[in-house]
Amino acid sequence: MNSYESVHAAILPHIKLGDWLTILLGGIFVALLALKLWSGDIADKAVIRSGGKIFREVPLSPDQQIEVPGPIGVSVISIQNRKARITSDPSPRQYCVRQGWLQQAGEIALCLPNQVSVELTGSTKKYDSLNY
Repeated sequence: MNSYESVHAAILPHIKLGDWLTILLGGIFVALLALKLWSGDIADKAVIRSGGKIFREVPLSPDQQIEVPGPIGVSVISIQNRKARITSDPSPRQYCVRQGWLQQAGEIALCLPNQVSVELTGSTKKYDSLNY
């Protein structure tokens, strides 16, 4: 018998029904808490910035493409089906383009070389440890 089997055999008989219920209810509580706190609110508009200043605030309801000028060229932001993304950018590594579609409030895509960003906002802001 290895050490895992001996620990398992020593602990398992001592766990009672109330212990199992506490473990089960605790797991359900943690899962519900994670779903509530880590899911973003529905986004209703996009805030587009260029050079650190607000370029435009647009609703997500009409599908559209917006050209945003930056220091190294023009970035194109697409809005479709209440989602937004940066579809093209003159930056060399294309990180903001590869980020894909944003759909929840608080999500943001940054094109640092071109100083362009798009952030989705909603009725409540999604907070994480980076906001503090």
